[in-house]
Amino acid sequence: MPAVLAVSAACLLAFPGAVPNAVGRLGSLLETFLPWLGLLIPVLLVVARVRRSATALLALLPLAGVWLAQFGAALTAGGAPAYDITVVQHNVSDENGDPEGTARVLRDARPQLIALQELTPSALPAYRAALAPGYPHHAVHGTVGLWSAYPLRDVRPLDIRPPGFGADWNRGLRATAVTPYGEAAVHVVHLPSVRIGPTAGFASGPRDASAALLGEAIAAETLGTVILLGDLNSTVDDRGLAPVTSRLRPAPASFAFSWPAALPLARIDQVLARTATVVDIRPLPTTGSDHLPVAARVRM
Repeated sequence: MPAVLAVSAACLLAFPGAVPNAVGRLGSLLETFLPWLGLLIPVLLVVARVRRSATALLALLPLAGVWLAQFGAALTAGGAPAYDITVVQHNVSDENGDPEGTARVLRDARPQLIALQELTPSALPAYRAALAPGYPHHAVHGTVGLWSAYPLRDVRPLDIRPPGFGADWNRGLRATAVTPYGEAAVHVVHLPSVRIGPTAGFASGPRDASAALLGEAIAAETLGTVILLGDLNSTVDDRGLAPVTSRLRPAPASFAFSWPAALPLARIDQVLARTATVVDIRPLPTTGSDHLPVAARVRM
């Protein structure tokens, strides 16, 4: 049995796309938490040693090899390569009782761009006041906002509202940041949440529909450089985000998990780019949110 489990896990790691999404979107669920299959390695190693099973030990080799091939780079990441700007992405939570403290954590990373989601009308003045000194340029649409050390122009809503969602659902904006390295189209988004349940499985239909609309907006973007900052409610390995990830480059492999803040299991807060390169990404200290902020260095 340990040998069968090891070989099966290795196959899932190597070919997650073979798991269909037709029933409960199980393929997307697997891809969201794919690195955690590596936990089977020490567990099965102990079982194999207790049973003194050479077959089980040998079966662990392909599992360990595939895991290291996919995620080993995250273990050996060294100092950051050269970069030009730092950006921060954070879902601040609409239940966050400490917007001033949250803003302080974000400022301490010294970014040039800060993207926020789940802004509420009651908390917005506090964020504006706390971020104004270093970020004189900002734009807010619905529950998402962008604060910038650089001038912003061509600010407009980004329509990523999936079918069936009301007109008050506004979770996307687009702005041109005029940086010393040229103009960049900055997209700030918050895709719909997913639900996991015994009957619906990994219910990501609205999220996937919103990702398709976002992908179309990115494809239509006339500026060459695009930086996407958002809570995408999944990892970049999830096939449901393919309309986005097929058009933008993610950060290098990393265990910079951002959710849930109390016990981070996945990075669902993302920074992706076109023509620019996200050279690294890291979590920031906890705030009053159920997400951790993430800071990314970008080479323009």
